This record gives sequence, structure tokens and C-alpha cells, in this order.
Amino acid sequence: MHLADVWPLHTLRLSTTDLDLRPATEADLPGLCAILPPDLEADPTSTRYAGLDGPANQRAVLAQSYWRAMGTWTPHDWVLPFAVRHGGELVGMQALEGPDWTSDGIVDSWSWLSAGSRGRGWGKQMRAAVLALAFGPLGARAAISSAVVDNSSSLGVSRSLGYRDTHVSVLEHSGQTLRHVRLERDAWQASGLAGGIVVNGVDPATLALFGVEGDA
Repeated sequence: MHLADVWPLHTLRLSTTDLDLRPATEADLPGLCAILPPDLEADPTSTRYAGLDGPANQRAVLAQSYWRAMGTWTPHDWVLPFAVRHGGELVGMQALEGPDWTSDGIVDSWSWLSAGSRGRGWGKQMRAAVLALAFGPLGARAAISSAVVDNSSSLGVSRSLGYRDTHVSVLEHSGQTLRHVRLERDAWQASGLAGGIVVNGVDPATLALFGVEGDA
């Protein structure tokens, strides 16, 4: 029996011009932890351990976020983290989220690249790959994203993919201002950006985990 027989998500594979995205596995965690960029901002609500230094806490947050995503998955509220590779080597992570999926059909996302993998256009490719999955087989209505207003890289990726500004908010824990953006299904389909992306491994068992019925 294979891993995909136990958890059908592992049939998924997304391919772009330069990258290969597959759902992360526990076996990927050591390699991903080894390339965590030191400037990665972890979820401020995550547990921090007083006996661990900064990098060790980063690794713990990554591991626990992976286990939480897999262990609490439902069709109504899910997080799908992908391990991203270039030429077979891990270069980062890209996640797709459906926090209220069966109610609104809206996806969110987050990602990071290793320090040495930035500036190559891969952030856009990664996001486009999961959008192709979301707006294609999953049938999403819209995609949202957010970033602090001075995070020009993240906001630049969003705008290059057709997201439009919607509003701003202020984070209570830090006082930072967040810029929120949104991409509608029609705008994504009209953009033609899915044309260079291959989505494989979507079958009825995979779709069932998202509460989606029918064939791929």
C-alpha cells in the first residue's frame, strides 16, 4: 500500500516552467527546516518554547503547523502545504487554504522561499500553480491574500496575478498594517495564466477530501 492509498492528497502534483509542487510529507520536514529563511515571520499565535533559540523555534513552528494541517483536516476547513522543488531540490513551501471552504468557496494562501531561491520569479509560479488547482478542479469562487503594506514582494506577486486591492487592517499584536487583495474566478480564467501549469493526480478520492463530488 502506498501513501496515496492512505491519504489521497498525495496523488496531487503541480508543475510549472521551473517548479514541481507536491503535498508535503513528514519525510520532507527535515529538508524544509534546513532551508528555512532566517527572516521568515512565523504565525505570532504559534507556541514558542523558552528553552529553544530562534531557529529551533522556527523549526518547531513549521513541524507543528504541518501536523496540525493534516490532523485537523475537514472539507469545511483545510490547509494544504506543498513542498516546492526545482531540479529535485527543495526550495520552499506553498500552501493553499480553505478556512470556510464549503460555505464560501474562497481560498487563501501563504508561501516562503529559501534565501538563495528568491528573485527568480518562482514566487509567482508557486502561487499560480495552486490557483490553477483552486480555480480548476476545486472550483473556487475567489482567492484572497494579504501582506504587510511594506512587503512589496508578496503584494507584487498578487498584483501580477490579477489580485485587486480591497481594504487594509491593523494587526493587534504588532500594530502593522495589512493590505488585503482578492482575485475573482472570472479574472483568473480570463488571464490565461493557467496555460503553463500542469495539474495532475486529481481523482474522485482526492476531490472527496475537499467535499467536491465528481470526476477531475
